[in-house]
Amino acid sequence: MARPRLPANAKAASMKTGLTALIWVVLACGPASAAPRLQPRDLFGLSLASAPAVRPDGSLIAYVRTANDIMTDTGRKSIWLVDSKTGVTTEIAAGDGPATEPVWSPDGSRLAYVQTDAKGAAVIYVYNVAGKLAVAVAPVERSPHSLAWSPDGSRLAFVMAVPRPDTIFGAPLVAPEGAKWAAPLQVIDSLMYRDDGIGPRKPGYSHLFVVAATGGTPSQVTDGDFDDDGPLSWMPDGVHIVFIGKRGPLGPREPFHAGIYRVALADGALTELATPSQPHSDAQVSPNGRQIAFISHVDTHRSYENASLSVMDSDGTNVRMLTKLDRSFEHPRWSADGRSIFVAYADHGITNVARIDLATSKLNVVATGLAGEGFDLPYSGGDFAVGRGDTLAFTQGAANHPADLTLLRGGKVTRLTRLNDALLGQRTLGAVQPLAVSSNVDGVPIDTWLVLPPDFDPARKYPLILEIHGGPFASYGPTFASDGQLYAAAGYVVVYANPRGSTSYGDSFANGIDKSYPGVDYDDLMSAVDAAIAKGFVDPDRLYVTGGSGGGVLTAWIVGKTHRFRAAVAQKPVVNWSSEVLTSDIYPWMSKYWFGKQPWEDPHGYWARSPLSLVGNVKTPTMVIVGSEDVRTPVAESEQYYGALQLLGVPTALVKVPGAFHDMALRPSHAAAKANAVLAWFARYGGPAVTEQ
Repeated sequence: MARPRLPANAKAASMKTGLTALIWVVLACGPASAAPRLQPRDLFGLSLASAPAVRPDGSLIAYVRTANDIMTDTGRKSIWLVDSKTGVTTEIAAGDGPATEPVWSPDGSRLAYVQTDAKGAAVIYVYNVAGKLAVAVAPVERSPHSLAWSPDGSRLAFVMAVPRPDTIFGAPLVAPEGAKWAAPLQVIDSLMYRDDGIGPRKPGYSHLFVVAATGGTPSQVTDGDFDDDGPLSWMPDGVHIVFIGKRGPLGPREPFHAGIYRVALADGALTELATPSQPHSDAQVSPNGRQIAFISHVDTHRSYENASLSVMDSDGTNVRMLTKLDRSFEHPRWSADGRSIFVAYADHGITNVARIDLATSKLNVVATGLAGEGFDLPYSGGDFAVGRGDTLAFTQGAANHPADLTLLRGGKVTRLTRLNDALLGQRTLGAVQPLAVSSNVDGVPIDTWLVLPPDFDPARKYPLILEIHGGPFASYGPTFASDGQLYAAAGYVVVYANPRGSTSYGDSFANGIDKSYPGVDYDDLMSAVDAAIAKGFVDPDRLYVTGGSGGGVLTAWIVGKTHRFRAAVAQKPVVNWSSEVLTSDIYPWMSKYWFGKQPWEDPHGYWARSPLSLVGNVKTPTMVIVGSEDVRTPVAESEQYYGALQLLGVPTALVKVPGAFHDMALRPSHAAAKANAVLAWFARYGGPAVTEQ
């Protein structure tokens, strides 16, 4: 379902022992290559760059490096500095826990960041560049985020959750000394009570804090029964901070609605600059403090809305939209001279950075090919940062490597890191190429890509895997994806597409599934499969389908609509919309935006769009994979589908990824095992044979 970045992944077999047995698989796939093909174990050698931060003078770039660690089975996050002239790199923050959120002081002498230890305790550090020493500024109770330096470099502002006491019904009994009683009752009384990837929420609200950059006790700046959020942006006077606040009258019942506020540090006085009756985010004060750039849209309760870039005067007046391009913008950043704004947006699955002139609203693309944080799937995304002289650092990837750190300065683009050359330079990867597709329904172009097996021979006939993205309001692009490469290495042609509902094609294209999902996106995907078959090198009798989250919905929908696929793997699907919209962690908004009515108001409409309504038609052997802790598409959705298939006698297996939330690829072994399980399932039904390693 709609993600931060909803990746899809999972683990391996239906039996307890099968999960371990399938982790290391040698993929039998045709003639030998000049270099080995990508193997599941290679996932432990992958790294990527994210969260760049440009030193004000542009001489150093800080970034977060995520490196998969075979000993801890995690993506280890550390902070590195790169000399922008020499390319020399230095690791400055490493350890058992992740180091994130690097932020430069205004004079560039220090770098603040957050590090969390193995037990989850967070500390704000300040690293002195000249002294090459990091000092702990503030241990905090809960993980801080949105760090921001004051203009004079004396203080750091951040956002952190403030707990409130647990609700208790009835006087608690007191256990005798030495007694071992059960845990006390858990009382839930808030609308948003759990988050996928985190688990149960501790009662409380997020608020602003400020701490001296030399260390001390943080002081709380905002309060109340509201959630305040970043990014935080200081006014040049050093005594006011601009932030985002969900302080509307309906509170969390309108979870997208948020206002823009200015708070006075002296007394906590608030000034509302933009009403919380509509969505606002990413407020950024201009260098001279006279204007504020922000992201917003008009909420009409449609499934999707483009996010617009706007500017207002610092008192909240003279609001104006800067561009009417039919795309969704994010992450506005002011140029050093305040005359333009840099912003990211995805177009046809490819993420760009554009510079928009404040006076003319003219948009000029300055960087392209950004890549996000995932290894497993080719989702659009990426990060960038701006320094003086409009030095731009961004995370750029390609079909043959995950995101690296790249620099744009003086019109010259320089790739600063090559994090995966040592590994991927010794592997033969499948080529990724576009495939021209027009919808069989109405002729609308559908961006589609093929991943070809290494040593591809167009005279051969290959089995095909249709791999479907989640969201559904997201997009794929021609970037690195370990799943696609592992499938191609096994001997499959992989086809993936951006059907209706995908972002990066404008308002009308995304809302092609408004209140009708699944719908025409099914037809678009079948059109992509037909176009791949028409190329002549796909065996039409050996078709397979898989996808996660929104892609899992469509996988279950597809096998209920057609018998053309020999086997399927539905990863973390939704199969019953009535149960989904009342049990997902994002339940406050799903029914309102995706259906327009609650389940009890339109039970027939919910059922008609539920893959479970079609399960009686299913003949395709279908495996179901889900994280054991998933609360985005809760485990019961997968269990319902598995149970229905078992009752029908359709070959099936239910695979649970232990300890995993919706993102099942966080642990490299899970990502490898999931790919292996998919390939092993398909091999049972005519796919290329796999052997254990």
